[in-house]
Amino acid sequence: MTGTWMQVLGVNWMVLSATGSATSVGLSLVLQALPTLVLGMWGGALADRLPSRPVIVVSQVTQAVLAALLAMIALGGTGSVAAVYAIVLVSGVVSALTGPAFGRFGAEVVPPEDLPNSLALGSLINSAGRILGMSLAGVLMPLTGPAWLFLINAITFFAVVACVLVMRADEMHTIPLAAASGTHPGGVRAGLAYVLRTPWLLVMLALALVLGSLGRNYQVTMAAMSAGPLGAGAAGYGVLSTVFAVGTVLGGVFAAGRSRLTLRLLLVTAGVVSAAQAVSGLMPDVMTFGALMLPIAAGAVIIDTTVGTRAQLDSPPEMRGRIIAVNGIVGAAAGAIGGPLLGVMSDTMGPRGALHLAGVVTVAATLLAAAAFVRTRARARTSPAPVLPAAAPAAAVEPVG
Repeated sequence: MTGTWMQVLGVNWMVLSATGSATSVGLSLVLQALPTLVLGMWGGALADRLPSRPVIVVSQVTQAVLAALLAMIALGGTGSVAAVYAIVLVSGVVSALTGPAFGRFGAEVVPPEDLPNSLALGSLINSAGRILGMSLAGVLMPLTGPAWLFLINAITFFAVVACVLVMRADEMHTIPLAAASGTHPGGVRAGLAYVLRTPWLLVMLALALVLGSLGRNYQVTMAAMSAGPLGAGAAGYGVLSTVFAVGTVLGGVFAAGRSRLTLRLLLVTAGVVSAAQAVSGLMPDVMTFGALMLPIAAGAVIIDTTVGTRAQLDSPPEMRGRIIAVNGIVGAAAGAIGGPLLGVMSDTMGPRGALHLAGVVTVAATLLAAAAFVRTRARARTSPAPVLPAAAPAAAVEPVG
């Protein structure tokens, strides 16, 4: 994860230097995320049909080659933005097709009862890797340029390959693959059909989409608040980003220390975070605004961890890859919808108004989800097949280099 975030910063800087356009940087982010929206379910179907270990090895070697190509472009000084875009797009396709396999593999490393804790630790590693990667990139880039960031990232992929290869297969907790048959139980259609006929899962994913769209994307609202009402400028934005990153680490530690991540925890955390978001628009300065960012960031990780874990543990094991893929698609869609939407809201009604309205909407969504869960439980009591499993509940983190 450290190498990955170093590369993210390097790509953004290289594109910005070559074009002088923030829009061009945004396009590179879209190219990275778009394949997940389009191909994510096919990646889930592959994960449910193929052994995870070979898929991971092929994925990591491919990503290492792509990182090395970026380094060659940077060292050559050609400044070909089109080539950078092409590599970013291919990298996104590889992640979309192989990401669910990482989720399945991670679930095979620990017994089911420990999955919530392991996924929470994955979120913690992701947050720590982001902080460390961005910090190292910030130090190295002025000294070496982006090429060395890409080379370091290329090397880190082989660390992942080595770790995966030395793990003892007889100590893994194997998840059964979907059996091939005429009805294609391992296919995309079967995965979508399962999601559509599972009310509790639909409600939870819908709540995750709303919370991820309007109740997240704080990089947009923190920037708008810093540049506008708080008058804190770039320095204040940097402070708030650091506080938010620390909050995600604290949220990961909290989730990792719990024996169960329950539906009640999901709803309570969503309600508290949404209310805090609405109130954050009233804060008069960076210090008070940052004080609310800390629990909001922690709550965001708890929500993601709970949603991902419930989705995995409460669904059939042979559906694991496709469920991970759907969860990833929801996350990508939330970012694609929420970022531009919050930007427009901040421009039209001001950052404070955007935070107020988004907070009210997410509070309402949480209450509606709670009512829907009550109804699905009531139906489960009168139905021969359970609609809402009672098992415990987070976002699977792909352990890329």
